[in-house]
Amino acid sequence: MPVLPGAEPYRHEGGEVGVLLCHGFTGSPQSLRPWAEYLAERGLTVSLPLLPGHGTRWEDMQLTGWQDWYAEVDRELRALLERCTQVFVFGLSMGGALTLRLAAQYGDRISGIVVVNPANKVHGLAAYALPVVRHLVPSVAGIVSDIKKEGVAEVGYPRIPLHAAHSMRTFYRLVDSELPQVTQPMLLLRSRADHVVPAVDSARVLSRVSSTDVAEIVLEQSYHVATLDHDADRIFEESHAFVLRLAPAAGKESDARVPRQSRQGDQVGQQEGTATGG
Repeated sequence: MPVLPGAEPYRHEGGEVGVLLCHGFTGSPQSLRPWAEYLAERGLTVSLPLLPGHGTRWEDMQLTGWQDWYAEVDRELRALLERCTQVFVFGLSMGGALTLRLAAQYGDRISGIVVVNPANKVHGLAAYALPVVRHLVPSVAGIVSDIKKEGVAEVGYPRIPLHAAHSMRTFYRLVDSELPQVTQPMLLLRSRADHVVPAVDSARVLSRVSSTDVAEIVLEQSYHVATLDHDADRIFEESHAFVLRLAPAAGKESDARVPRQSRQGDQVGQQEGTATGG
């Protein structure tokens, strides 16, 4: 299937400090593209993959699960680790959960993580109904474009495939059990008003990670997709400052400002699975 306009993956060959960005459930790289470009303009090597099953049509997600989504970001991280001397991982919503699992698995090979409105649990009756309802109803109304800023829309699916949502629920449980293994410096940014992921998810993450270098920033003017909302510039600036503090070499690359070629990633390997965002 052709990729939706704007949902293409993004990669930029920059300096020796790299950043992997992970988008959310039923979303696409479009929700993080301005963030990725901001980092690329400051000399960082950037990878923003399209999770399997995303960016085409929601039906494509029905055949995939969390293992497929995680495998994609794992591959991208391995490539960055081979290319760069220091690597950071950033994520939005379910992409935050992917970020946290990578951190738990890779330890100090990851220099730091930034999560925005990280999802940790499927809440309410839906969580208990999913195992059964997913066999009766293929999808429900979507969750994309929870954005306060007028005139801004997220490129994603209008429907949530319930087989994928069930797999996501399983994934959140796994990530929650692994949070004590997360030891890297962490910056967590959450929106005061979020209609998709409640504040309790961020609180849970903060209470369970073993990181000692932790900062939390509350975003007052954004909803769930804060990376496209009023607080986007603050997210970009705070995350870049976070990288500069932990990877001084990134500052030298930023000062150099050597133009480098960006390219949109292809769809190689996408047929191996699909992903859900959130």
